[in-house]
Amino acid sequence: MKETAAATAHYFVDESGDGVLFKKHGQLAIQQTEGVPTFMLGMLHLPNPAALLADLDALRAELLADPYFKNVPSMQASERKTALAFHAKDDVPEVRRAVFGVLLRHEMKFFAVVRDMRAVLAYVQERNRRDAAYRYKPNDLYDQTVSRLFKDRLHQHENNAITFARRGNSDRTKALRAALDRARQRFEEKWQTQVDTAVSLTSCRPSEAAGLQAVDYLLWALQRHYARGEGRFIEMMWPKVSLVHAVDETAQARYGVYYTKKKPLIGAAS
Repeated sequence: MKETAAATAHYFVDESGDGVLFKKHGQLAIQQTEGVPTFMLGMLHLPNPAALLADLDALRAELLADPYFKNVPSMQASERKTALAFHAKDDVPEVRRAVFGVLLRHEMKFFAVVRDMRAVLAYVQERNRRDAAYRYKPNDLYDQTVSRLFKDRLHQHENNAITFARRGNSDRTKALRAALDRARQRFEEKWQTQVDTAVSLTSCRPSEAAGLQAVDYLLWALQRHYARGEGRFIEMMWPKVSLVHAVDETAQARYGVYYTKKKPLIGAAS
């Protein structure tokens, strides 16, 4: 059901993991690891981005002023890491705990699509056997996952403001808008209806959007589960999770597994 015309849904989108399958000369890029090699795309619906920005800015100022962190490399302004924006991979454990605490106080809904890169590789190899001209491109996987992530979202609000984390220096606005259009079209075809909601799209650095810093943290928590079997972070944040679609966990159903509040992830993944 749509909200009022004045309402705007704010979405923030980032990725985790690597969609690269092959190196420059065709060698396989996927390495044997202790966990599942994944590509993830996460989307955060954040009702009040300004309030989260204020709290994260206040937390950063407090931490930077704390003598305890005086000599921590990532906290130095010259490093352009924690002093500029929170990023779970760069932040020290004490900072991560504080950031997670702030996120738990704010209203938000996290959605993610998880791809097992071993399954993606198998698909690409099979397609190459059938079509020698086919060439896999990581951007294609990203764009397909965008469509999957937003298929059931764009009809719910009159206005949708979507902020993507900038990837490199190229302008991919046209490709991302096409991916969102495909998501809208698939929903319309499935439900035999027309979606006429407005969509605005932008991309920026995490330092420019608190929502991107937040979705990075939730993706990091999810990635730790798949890569290291360390589920305590995503378990702690599960109250903020609406849906995690593990596309390639097909033992029970060909469309994968949908993890929700009633069907939590922890203990379910192999």
